[in-house]
Amino acid sequence: MSESAAPRFSILTAVYETEPDHLAECLASVDAQTEGSWQHVLVDDGSTRSGLDAVFAAHADPRREVIRRAENGGIVAASNDALTAATGEYVVLLDHDDLLEPDALQKMAAAIDGEPHATAGYDKIVWPATNRDVPVRDPEAMLDVLYSDHDLLRVDGRCATPLYKPIFSLERLRNHNYITHLVCARRELVEQVGGFTPGLDGAQDHDLLLKLAEVAAPFTHVPELLLHWRQAPDSVAADPENKPYAFHAGVAAVQQHLDRVGIDAEVSLGPWPGIVTIDRVLIGTPTVSVVIPTRGTTGRVWGATRCFVHEAVRSLVTAADERRDVDLEFVVVLNGDAEPAVERGLRQIAGDRLTIVPFDQPFNFSTVCNAGVDAASGEYILLLNDDTELIDPASVGRMVGIAQQNDVGMVGARLLYEDGRLQHAGHWYHGTIHHLFNGFDGDTPGPYGMLAVERECAGVTAAAALMSRSVYLELGGMDEAFGANYNDVDLSRRVREAGYRIVYTPRASWYHFEQQSFDHPIEPAEKALLEERYGHMSLYDPYAHPLLTPGRIDYLELPHHSGAPPL
Repeated sequence: MSESAAPRFSILTAVYETEPDHLAECLASVDAQTEGSWQHVLVDDGSTRSGLDAVFAAHADPRREVIRRAENGGIVAASNDALTAATGEYVVLLDHDDLLEPDALQKMAAAIDGEPHATAGYDKIVWPATNRDVPVRDPEAMLDVLYSDHDLLRVDGRCATPLYKPIFSLERLRNHNYITHLVCARRELVEQVGGFTPGLDGAQDHDLLLKLAEVAAPFTHVPELLLHWRQAPDSVAADPENKPYAFHAGVAAVQQHLDRVGIDAEVSLGPWPGIVTIDRVLIGTPTVSVVIPTRGTTGRVWGATRCFVHEAVRSLVTAADERRDVDLEFVVVLNGDAEPAVERGLRQIAGDRLTIVPFDQPFNFSTVCNAGVDAASGEYILLLNDDTELIDPASVGRMVGIAQQNDVGMVGARLLYEDGRLQHAGHWYHGTIHHLFNGFDGDTPGPYGMLAVERECAGVTAAAALMSRSVYLELGGMDEAFGANYNDVDLSRRVREAGYRIVYTPRASWYHFEQQSFDHPIEPAEKALLEERYGHMSLYDPYAHPLLTPGRIDYLELPHHSGAPPL
């Protein structure tokens, strides 16, 4: 194919011992593309299975090139051979038994060309110019990396389990390859980052995406189901344990990525297949000022009466003495009607790490938090409700490790109710203002493992949120117009509008005995102010998806969109 006739898309497919019927369906899905400017490079990696040559012959096309390796070299070697033969402006990754939707390339082309309908759902949103959640597109700029949604092609031939993905989430990509399929990337850039890395077979796509993210983030999400990932009996789509080596390769891919970008961390296998655990090494021994507003309320938890703030502080002191990874300062903003025993108990528990800030004004959560931060001396601020108890002793250090990335503005934690159900795993603004998967089992990984990974989100609760003090002051702290409700929603909006990421981590966790310390009635004036300030944006979450049901917190898909069989 001459340079002058170079196609727009080069589809790369490594073939090895594929079921012939599955390969035929894969090739037929390419033949059916409504966008005709494509090259399909297939590399047969030493297959011995009969019937494959007949499939290649039946789907002969001037745009299709079949390269045969003399011996099996693995998917990385085969994929690099395909990349070497590619001539298109963009490369598209397609497994040997998966299927493209007929308009897959056309949809990618539309997004590349900046057509308004290409990101259906997102184009309806007017984003502030400073908001990095959805980057403002420069019409002269070339998109480097795009990805779509996909679903699973079951053994019975029906599509199910649509994976509706968020906009680009770097932290989530580090924890697991949530993007998987369909990936389209500018060929020149793929070559620039070195293509597929030898030795990372099974995680070669994850590695490539991480390398591309280092030079071309954020990627563009095309919110359409453009690929069907086949659940072949020996595939990861059918059972992740079919390729356990891929998990270890994934650990190596993430470790190499973090090493390249200068994040000192150790990566290991995570709690669920395909997920990794990242343990960051803190820079120095930072001081964290724990700001806790309290009235010294008492209540019953697990059959015993407690002073909430005493146990909140005690659990942190015990963890700090055990781990010694951060220095803790406790800034307790104490309401004037608190019993004297509350302060005495705090001094006994926290000793010289305690600063008491008396507060005698009518209660305003934002004002109280700002007063606590004003009295704090730490490099980092942990806003913490008094009706909490630390679960994981490493929580504060893990949150600081994430916050030490200079583009992270706020870090949120996993909060559980007294009975172990999930209270908070990030805010959710998709047609409602709520906590994502509130009330679900506290140990559930959630759809696609999203609750088991560190990930960017639209907002987090101030019941346990960590920020650098400099970012808090840069933003002007909590807006005191939100005295009881929506103060953390407003703060989260301003964090993102300032260009910072908000990251949720499930590896920092507290019990939150919510609303036991005092009631939180919704103030109509505050709701009206939020709507006035943000309009419809107050109920739109960039990490949701246009095909998820608004007003739900459980990732319920809209009906009749996924191709999934009816219940």
